[in-house]
Amino acid sequence: MSDIWKPSVTVAAIVPRRNGERLEFLMIEEITPEGVRLNQAAGHLDPNESLEQAVIRETMEETAHEFVPEALVGTYMSKFISPNSGKEVTYLRFAFCGKVIAQHDRPLDKGIVRALWMTYEEIVACQAMHRSPLILKCLQDYLAGQRAPLNLMYTHPSVVDTGN
Repeated sequence: MSDIWKPSVTVAAIVPRRNGERLEFLMIEEITPEGVRLNQAAGHLDPNESLEQAVIRETMEETAHEFVPEALVGTYMSKFISPNSGKEVTYLRFAFCGKVIAQHDRPLDKGIVRALWMTYEEIVACQAMHRSPLILKCLQDYLAGQRAPLNLMYTHPSVVDTGN
C-alpha cells in the first residue's frame, strides 16, 4: 500500500486598518531559507487546535497583536518547490479576516524580523519578496468582499486539547 498524500495545512490572517485615508494591512517580514520574505501572519495548524485557534495563535506569535477572526475569506492551495532543496510541498491555506484588539509587548517568533503595516499597492509593488503566491489572491478576495461566516467551520471536541 502506498503512502497517502497529505497537504500541509496553514492559516493566514488578513488584518486591515484605516490610517487616515490609507487602508493598510498587517504584514510580517520573516527569514526563510530563500532569504527575507513578506507574508501575512501565517503558519501551520498544530495538533489539538481548531483553525480559528491556529490563526489567533500565529498572529500573536508573529506580530504580537491579539487577533479576533470575523470571517473566512477563502481556502487556497498552492505548490512550493524549494529552490535550495528541491523539496515539494502543497499548502492548503485557510485565510481569515478580522481585527486586532490589542498589541502586546512581547518578542516575535524566531525568524520574524518585524511586523509592519502596508497598503495593497505597497504589497503589490514587492511581489518578488512574497513568501507565498497566495498573499495577493487572499487580499484581492478580501477587497472584493468575499466572506464566509465562521459557523461554516466546525471542529469536533475530540480535536481540541482541553488540557485534561
